[in-house]
Amino acid sequence: MTRSAWKGTAGTLAAAGLLLFAAGRQGISAQDAGAKAAAAVPAAAPLHGYSPASSKAERDLEKKFAAIPSSDRARDWHRIFTAEPHPAASPRNNELARIIAAEWKKQGWDEVTLREYDVWHSAPKSAALEMTAPSHYVAGLREDAYDADPDTKNPSIPSAYMGFSASGEVTAPVIYAHSGNPEDYELLKKNGIDPRGKIAMVRYSNPYSYRGFKALTAQRMGVAALIIYSDPAEDGYVKGKVFPDGPWGPESHIQHGAITYDFMVPGDPQTPGWASVPGARRIPIEEAVSVPKVICLPIPWRDAKPLLENMNGPEVPKDWQGGLPIKYRLGGAVEAHLKVEMEDGVKPYYVVDARMIGAELPDEWVVMGNHRDAWVFGGVDPSSGTATMMELTRALGELHKQGWRPKRTLIINSWDGEEYGLTGSTEWGEQFADELRAKGVAYLNVDSSTSGPNLHATGVPSLAPLLVEVSRAVEDSPGVSLYDSWKKSAADRKKVDDEEESPDGKLVNVEIGSGSDHTVFLNFDGVSSVGLGFSGPYGVYHSAYDNFYWMNHFGDPGYHYHALMSRYWGQLALRLSQADVLPFDFGIYGAALREFVKQVDKRTGLAAHVDVAPLLAAIGQLEAAGRAFTEQAAAAAASGRADAATLAAVNRASLAYERNWLDQAGIPGRPWFKHLIYACRYTYAHLELPRLAEPAEAADWPAAKVQADRIRQAVAANTALLTQASATLKSAAGSRP
Repeated sequence: MTRSAWKGTAGTLAAAGLLLFAAGRQGISAQDAGAKAAAAVPAAAPLHGYSPASSKAERDLEKKFAAIPSSDRARDWHRIFTAEPHPAASPRNNELARIIAAEWKKQGWDEVTLREYDVWHSAPKSAALEMTAPSHYVAGLREDAYDADPDTKNPSIPSAYMGFSASGEVTAPVIYAHSGNPEDYELLKKNGIDPRGKIAMVRYSNPYSYRGFKALTAQRMGVAALIIYSDPAEDGYVKGKVFPDGPWGPESHIQHGAITYDFMVPGDPQTPGWASVPGARRIPIEEAVSVPKVICLPIPWRDAKPLLENMNGPEVPKDWQGGLPIKYRLGGAVEAHLKVEMEDGVKPYYVVDARMIGAELPDEWVVMGNHRDAWVFGGVDPSSGTATMMELTRALGELHKQGWRPKRTLIINSWDGEEYGLTGSTEWGEQFADELRAKGVAYLNVDSSTSGPNLHATGVPSLAPLLVEVSRAVEDSPGVSLYDSWKKSAADRKKVDDEEESPDGKLVNVEIGSGSDHTVFLNFDGVSSVGLGFSGPYGVYHSAYDNFYWMNHFGDPGYHYHALMSRYWGQLALRLSQADVLPFDFGIYGAALREFVKQVDKRTGLAAHVDVAPLLAAIGQLEAAGRAFTEQAAAAAASGRADAATLAAVNRASLAYERNWLDQAGIPGRPWFKHLIYACRYTYAHLELPRLAEPAEAADWPAAKVQADRIRQAVAANTALLTQASATLKSAAGSRP
């Protein structure tokens, strides 16, 4: 974009964001782009999507809002949410739902509803593991208590279990299968080790893959049972000091989790694609594709070490070696007995839904959410996010009590059962699918809001410039914006990786996988989505040590970043709720699509087998149309002269854009996932252009050709949408005196 495209007061902060994002694509240095942006933006320029008058009102509103969230109050809330273990379906988790609902009513939200969903749930009864040969060892399967942290002595802390493990008992040889990915088992086979009927022991991360994919892979390989342990190379003493003296996991820490196949169908396994409201139709559990059929147990490295050090088979490749002071081997000599008993059945989950009804556009929804359930105390995951959320809702409630009401409706949810399969958000998103597809402006997700000082933001490309713009308006410390801190932490990470400093266009990650509550909104409902969090050294994930003590000593002493996330999250919601024209950037989206096609080609050699020129040409037209529409819409808002009908038409087009990427047929083999641009791999990792990438990666070129054309058609439809919206803007501008 050039500055000449902006007329009069339309040279806003949005122009700065576009210049900086363009710098990332064109190779201009961040410093030069920042200088150009600064020259382009007057100090009192309108905000992107706002007139001068509404910009002033919005800045005043955000200033009032930012003064309310309190670090001390966030700490108080964090203590409430981490006082007891509260996994999904537990009495304590249900009590917390009622506490949140009551608080939101006191805070002044218009409507607060406790929604019940009846879902298939998995709870532990018992588990036992013992080595029977070549010597005897009984695994403890429990986490040690420490005098420094009284919470670790809580008798409600569970022993080792894995959500949705199959029940069963097996005695079999033990093999070491590295990370438990398909290629790992292939290496075992090449070394003469047949995984069928064996107990496979695998590491949580190396490279990362979701535990549910490890379970599915083991199931497909005919493994009798799966043990997943935390190796100190990933999250223990190899990284630094361990709990209670440091942030990393001690020898007994257990990473609990679920092995649900929610990369196929998230949510209640018995209601795939529709909400599990009381009385809903349910398929037989035997037909539920997301329920594993393999026995699985997590263990600490203390219990894994005796098994590993007694193996006498072939030595592992160098990159399979872990952090324990032993020679890792593929198997041999070790035999174990494993027994797991689970209690499965339908249980109620509770989602707390609070709404502040919009004064002017009640049928446009800005939705926010954080999940409540934790494997144990959930100090980071998710209670940091829940404490952050309660300060956000309190601040918005205070403004509401002072007479303010949002232009658009604000909705916030405390999700249940996220840890078991993204369950509460999925059921809510399925229940309100029609309304979300008609009314959803954006979904802003915070899961683990705080484990350190480094901001990470993920979002669809159209919202990336807004995430950067709002960070400039949020103060981290006196005289230092969140943007300044974000840039510094990103630059420090790049220096570690021996890369150049990232321009603004690379601050936001536009490659979106799964693993949190945004999944249903983006992949099923077609709502533009964002995920936010601060991170740092964190080696106690999903264990009993992820708790109040850990947060106060390592994650966020003083709770500064909790309150900072409340302000950033809330100001993003305010910016979207109050805008005259929704501040999306569709030119950036088109540029991202081109990059996604290039990435698929780089991985698979797509262009050598499929003519992608028509698709790339269509994307070029989409980018041009998106750039023109974004500039004209921002200019119309900044002029302050656009009539209500024109603004409404522009906003309808903006909402339709993301929805147009939905294909109700879904991804072949995974019809629940309906987005043409975004999905996840079975590992939870991001997968862009899934209907093109998957056949290309399988070298199914006829299918890839069909899917490339299907995406081209969707691109053309969105180009037509934006072109028509631009014509409406041009006509309206021409009719004004």
